[in-house]
Amino acid sequence: MFDRWGAVVVRHRWKTLITAVLVALIGGGYGVSVFDSMAQGGYEDPGSEAVQALRVMQSDPQLATADVVAVYTAPDGQRADSPQFAETVTAALSELPDSAVTSVATYWQSEAPFLISTDGRSALALVTLAGADSGDKQETFAEVQSSLDIAGVETTLTGSAPMEAAISEQTKQDLFFAEGIALPVVMVLLVVIFGGVLAASLPVLIGALTVPTALGVLRLIGETTTVNEFAVNVAGLLGLGMAIDYGLFIVSRFREERDAGVPVEDAVRKAVGTAGRTVAFSALLLVIALSTLLLFPQNFLNSLAYGGMTAVTLAAVVALTALPAMLALTGHRIDAWSITIFRRRRADRVVFWSRLADGVMRRPGLIAAPILAVLVLLISPFLSTTFGAPDERVLPEGDPSRVAFEDLAAEFPAIGGDGIEVVLQAPDGIGEAELGAFAAQIDALPQVSAVERTSPPEAAVTVLEAQYPGPATGDTAREALEQIRALDPPAGADMLVGGVTAVNADSLDAITHRLPLMVLILVGATLILLFLAFGSVVLPIKAAVMAAVSLSATFGVLTWIFVDGHGAGLLNVTPQPMEIGVVVLMAAVIFGLSTDYEVFLLSRIVEAHERGASTEEAIRTGMIRSGRVITAAALLLIVVTGAFALSGIQMMRFIGVGMIFALALDATVIRMLLVPSVLKLMGEANWWAPGPLRKVQERLALRH
Repeated sequence: MFDRWGAVVVRHRWKTLITAVLVALIGGGYGVSVFDSMAQGGYEDPGSEAVQALRVMQSDPQLATADVVAVYTAPDGQRADSPQFAETVTAALSELPDSAVTSVATYWQSEAPFLISTDGRSALALVTLAGADSGDKQETFAEVQSSLDIAGVETTLTGSAPMEAAISEQTKQDLFFAEGIALPVVMVLLVVIFGGVLAASLPVLIGALTVPTALGVLRLIGETTTVNEFAVNVAGLLGLGMAIDYGLFIVSRFREERDAGVPVEDAVRKAVGTAGRTVAFSALLLVIALSTLLLFPQNFLNSLAYGGMTAVTLAAVVALTALPAMLALTGHRIDAWSITIFRRRRADRVVFWSRLADGVMRRPGLIAAPILAVLVLLISPFLSTTFGAPDERVLPEGDPSRVAFEDLAAEFPAIGGDGIEVVLQAPDGIGEAELGAFAAQIDALPQVSAVERTSPPEAAVTVLEAQYPGPATGDTAREALEQIRALDPPAGADMLVGGVTAVNADSLDAITHRLPLMVLILVGATLILLFLAFGSVVLPIKAAVMAAVSLSATFGVLTWIFVDGHGAGLLNVTPQPMEIGVVVLMAAVIFGLSTDYEVFLLSRIVEAHERGASTEEAIRTGMIRSGRVITAAALLLIVVTGAFALSGIQMMRFIGVGMIFALALDATVIRMLLVPSVLKLMGEANWWAPGPLRKVQERLALRH
């Protein structure tokens, strides 16, 4: 099938290439404003009790969570409650347009003690913005931001809207910066890998056609559903990285055929029929892995699935259409503009991989045992990791938005704190005696340090806030949450328990509940597709195990750095619990990429074995033929996706460091040492499959 497709593209090379360029131009023109259709948030489970509690409070204007917390500080020697200062601030706030601001609650209206600092110099205004979602509220915030910053008054704006605006701006900067850094480095590496400028430019051109098209598709998705803007970063960098990788595999196979004296058109057809077929299988596995993110209720994960699936699919499509067309047009000029010193080293590389293969075949047990021991050691920190949700610490230390949020929590704990919120609803109201008795029950819990009512008496619902020692993601907070939820509410009242701890706990529960299904799909798809590709039951099982080992080792290293704090200062990150959504994203991507490289290695091994080579010789041939290409592909993808590590957002830095380690580990230690040694130890058992299953696989003819 892929041979025939290659022949079709060769015959219609100009039409194919022109179509690809036009689609990229249209997609890029439409996707240039992709961030305008993106949103923030979506980290919580929308159906959870914590989110229901938040909705109930938001429905009452007196309890609605402020989108902007404005801190106004009086000059030295003055107090915020002085008439002159109060008049200046309230006069300015009264000018805010009703179309943009739904409510403004200030200290000067209520004189509530929790809205003024202990030294009396600073007081708060709590502003709720108009808008149905975070995207609308960001537009509203941009409209009123200058009005909230009162001339002549020291003003600090914090809260969800300013924080999201800061993250959004940082996200845009990170994407442009990362691609600006990655592309020149990738081009230099490709010139070194191919030994010539023309051959090196083809994978980059595939990336240049993929990314604009992906952004256009992502904007279209964003117009029809809510998409978190991190999806743009994922689509941009993953699309570029996979397009270049897929281009590398196909161009390398084309040059291999040309070096063997195969005519240009036949070389293109064979490259598509072998490497192109492997690209299609690999992309399908990675898309299936990313699609498992749609199993979870969090919009953040759904968004990353949209971005990743779009990017990988388009990367494979462009690599299987535009690239063969380019190769057919380039033909024998593929080695034009060669750099002699790099071309001369190709023979040396073959010698290196040949010696490495011989060494692994001689002592497979001595190689596999210590590698497995080290991997177990790397996995161990992950066994005691903790999980949480994103907060102000995703921004770098010293960032104005983070500093403002931290100062607010320190000076106004009732506003910036992370207490557990107990929301009580009763049609006939709750008597003071009953409410006091219930509050006393909460206060008597061993993990609760204090309880106070935070809702005004005239509010439609009653809110109690329970404080606890330690962080919102700690064991004490989780135990307090469980114990409060186990209490019976006052007679005739309905109870919902929310707050940061509840949101984190409910989100984690939602993910862990669906995680077994994700694992089942990932492993099941790997077993089925690799069996159909290679006709063996053993090889797919081994591939799934190796991917799981690589993934677990990566999370162990990330726990050691980002949670336990070892080397956190060098990376300029703040130790904190892992964001469970990002962990699930990386699980899908790393498992998919690990299987991706497995497919490229096994394809060459199986190909050699089908031509009559013994198991040992087939493994040796596979290593020599694919070792350099797999390592080069991983290096290029490290440069592209590792650009996340330069992000100012800690969540993205987590992804970048994780991708660097996972790719480096997988493409070298796992794929070039551990996998060949395990294959050698298993011998002829590698090719086993039950007779009936083998007949099914041969009937489908997916190996040809």
